[in-house]
Amino acid sequence: MPFPRQSAHLLLGILAVGAALSASASPRVYKGVIVEDAHSGRVLFADNADVLSPPASMTKLMTFAVLEDLIRSGSLTLQTPVTVTRATARIAMLHDSTSVWLRQGEVFPVEELIYAMMIQSANDAAYALAERAGGTIPAFVGMMNAKARSLGMIETRFRTPNGLPVPSHRISEGDLTTPREFAMLCRYLILNTDVTRYTSVKARQFGFGRRAVPVGMNNHNNLLGRVGGVDGLKTGFTTGAGFCLAATAQRNGRRVIVVIMDCPDQRSRDLRVADLIERGFASLSPFGALAPDPQAAPPAAVGPDSGADAKPSINFSIPGSN
Repeated sequence: MPFPRQSAHLLLGILAVGAALSASASPRVYKGVIVEDAHSGRVLFADNADVLSPPASMTKLMTFAVLEDLIRSGSLTLQTPVTVTRATARIAMLHDSTSVWLRQGEVFPVEELIYAMMIQSANDAAYALAERAGGTIPAFVGMMNAKARSLGMIETRFRTPNGLPVPSHRISEGDLTTPREFAMLCRYLILNTDVTRYTSVKARQFGFGRRAVPVGMNNHNNLLGRVGGVDGLKTGFTTGAGFCLAATAQRNGRRVIVVIMDCPDQRSRDLRVADLIERGFASLSPFGALAPDPQAAPPAAVGPDSGADAKPSINFSIPGSN
């Protein structure tokens, strides 16, 4: 298959910037990371992939997974109305919290709130969905943890439906997972749900036809439209979690998953994930293999070594995200 012109231009830029980055001895830019083949589940690369860390807004992917189960069972539909409660409206007004500014008494269908949760990373939308679906937030969180156990996520613990810090602000008392276990959730969603229907949308209006002034939403995943094949999944950031990203991309019938946790800034996070996506696909090709990350410790699992590999990166400006 001919290499798309856009991808060729992107690759040239990646290699040019990557050469400079490979020559530097910069420190590891993450707490833990894993790269997987989505179809087989084979680990292509892992570095500190079993370290527990807060997932921040990536937590919303488990909220989505539980909602999908309820929709399949008939307990909910995409058109089920959700009435905004006082508790949800309070979440909307939290300082430094991404939201669509839900107001008490407003009513939106489940699907509209799912888009807000996945595109805008709206903490109030996730809370509203959890409250409606579970009856109470603790009940819904219990469903999240039960789902995690069913997927084999034995070290993961959820405390919230949106990834916000708990009232004590103690990291040990909040949401915790590992890159390896969170990749299990991502793979499950990719193979069993239509999650990319929501996570691939770059921009959308929230409340169109229901509000006098809809909220313009822009996806916080900066790799959409900038790295070939990327169509999900979810970003995350809190002070305690650092900058996180669960990403996936599909090319020529093959798909990779990358989960990276606790990066110091958005740019480092996105550049490293773009790098690992490129090398992940190279490892799935009969003509290449995933070389060890030059900034990583010896990997826990890695594909066949093909020798030196130019370390790709991307040069682009990155807006704020959560």
